[in-house]
Amino acid sequence: MDTGTDPQTVYDAVGGTPFFAALVDHFYAGVADDARLRPMYPEQDLTGAKDRLRGFLVQYWGGPTTYSDQRGHPRLRMRHAPYVIDESARDAWLEHMDAAVSAMDPAPEVAVALRDYFATAADHMINSR
Repeated sequence: MDTGTDPQTVYDAVGGTPFFAALVDHFYAGVADDARLRPMYPEQDLTGAKDRLRGFLVQYWGGPTTYSDQRGHPRLRMRHAPYVIDESARDAWLEHMDAAVSAMDPAPEVAVALRDYFATAADHMINSR
């Protein structure tokens, strides 16, 4: 992202980790009650999943590398391989992530960047037709 003079990461543009923590909270509020997606999160509560997604997003968008320091390479497709992810699951995931982005109301160029990335990543996770 370019602010006109100095390159700036999305992480910096949105104010850092608090933005991603809130985005993830909004996202999982929808997932918690979604019969299509909740079975993919076997933990009783979603704290671990929230922590992992927040850490990944922080790192991906230009923040600290804590996620990789703790978990190694993201290997998203491999980590999601145990779950049946079809187009319906992808659509449900995107629905909740889109709602989370809307709830956060970032700058338009940030919203576009987030949504474009999430759509590409969600398509890549499909492992069942």
